[in-house]
Amino acid sequence: MSETQFTTSIDNAVAENIVSAARTSLSDTLRSVIYFTPSSFDVLYVRQDLYDTPEDARSLKKPLVELEQVGFVEAPVRTAIFQHEESTVGPYEFTVRFHHDGFVVRTIEGDHGVLFTTDSMAVTEFEEAISAIGKLLQDR
Repeated sequence: MSETQFTTSIDNAVAENIVSAARTSLSDTLRSVIYFTPSSFDVLYVRQDLYDTPEDARSLKKPLVELEQVGFVEAPVRTAIFQHEESTVGPYEFTVRFHHDGFVVRTIEGDHGVLFTTDSMAVTEFEEAISAIGKLLQDR
């Protein structure tokens, strides 16, 4: 990955650390890792058995990323809900979308986020991955 040119201008070391955090936490259930901003995205990792080429992965992930980029627009609303004096839900951390054969997970910090997909697994395992990735995004 060290020679990859990213469209989002993510640093190679940060990209490698995000993939490492996701792989460490989620192991072989991890299908893909995508770093995204409000206007662009980079596929950082795709499990070898899923796509024939990196171009195929990017093309097929584009609609998913476009859907999840709505999270940047939601941020002010989520912040307002959290700041409301009667709210007891706490601040937004991440979104998990359940599908028949797996999950889509999104976390956003400021103007960048990470989206990853997994096979079916226990939901509690996401917290470790999000915690590690969230720290990397905050430090960016």
